[in-house]
Amino acid sequence: MSGRPDAMLEWVAKGTAAFEAEVHSATDASLSRPSGLPGWSRAQLLAHMARNADALLNLLNWARTGVETPMYASPDQRAREIEEGARRPVGELRADLFRANARLAEELAALPGACWEATVRTARGREVPVREVPWMRVREVCVHAVDLDTGTSFDDVPREVCAALLDDVAAGFRARTDIPPVGLRAEDDGRTWFLGVPGAAPLLVTGDLPSLAAYATGRPVPGPLHGRGSVPKLPAWL
Repeated sequence: MSGRPDAMLEWVAKGTAAFEAEVHSATDASLSRPSGLPGWSRAQLLAHMARNADALLNLLNWARTGVETPMYASPDQRAREIEEGARRPVGELRADLFRANARLAEELAALPGACWEATVRTARGREVPVREVPWMRVREVCVHAVDLDTGTSFDDVPREVCAALLDDVAAGFRARTDIPPVGLRAEDDGRTWFLGVPGAAPLLVTGDLPSLAAYATGRPVPGPLHGRGSVPKLPAWL
């Protein structure tokens, strides 16, 4: 595969617009309250989203120039910038996020086609083609829109993004011995994703795509899940 990942770039644009709409509609006071992500305030989430946009922009610059540019200088720098950003007045925090989103969108649109296959390295040390960067941002905007806990649920996440999230989780959780063998079957899609050690008889959990994606990513499940007995708790994702 080569050239611009146009479909994924469209997901980035739509997901970013939905996230920004949530931030626009929230009051200043509400953005200082706890989010749905344990230990995080909504202001911390906004600061994280702004700095993540800049971190992904670093990877695009790396692909464009060939000069190694890590997402973050260090984990400590990442944590410090989130805390510093969260202490800013909410109006400044909103504006910072929107500017960071615009910078990322501009560079995504301008990146030459030949650069999309360049290899870069994520903050976790994984080497990937830069064409994975748009998906990395889709995950952030869609999942953290739910984490803001201002009314968005996985029912509001596009079905195709829910399916892609399940692909992502299954790839990360496949063959892990700390996860009971689980099969996730989408009633509205027909596909099944397997987690845990292959070959063992899995516990089958069924539900619609949004509910399965929420369950797999450890977020509030908007609809019913069905399985034999209780649905097992999964380890943290990302």
